[in-house]
Amino acid sequence: MPSGSGTTGGLGRDELKRRKNIPENEDLLDCMGRTELAANEFRITQAEEKLRLENIQGETKAIRTHYDVGVKVRTTIRQIGGTMPENLAAEGSIKRLAAKRDRERRKQLKGKK
Repeated sequence: MPSGSGTTGGLGRDELKRRKNIPENEDLLDCMGRTELAANEFRITQAEEKLRLENIQGETKAIRTHYDVGVKVRTTIRQIGGTMPENLAAEGSIKRLAAKRDRERRKQLKGKK
């Protein structure tokens, strides 16, 4: 069975987190920027469509389909001169950014009282 999503050159989640210096307790998806999230979303939607249109059944075949579509997405990224997903910098965790925003809002509300 293939490792990774196909878009990451065979790197799995844990390998990607180490490569991008994402702490173990952080979710990889929470630290992805727009470009990487978009590539993943495109891979997922296209794989789902392929599974449906070709009536692909079974977990092993579904995983293989997701991987194969991911390889094609990766090939397209390379052809247009984009940065490979594993080489994109990690972003600040969306959960941490949301918590910071909430703290700032509460602070502003306290100041208005």
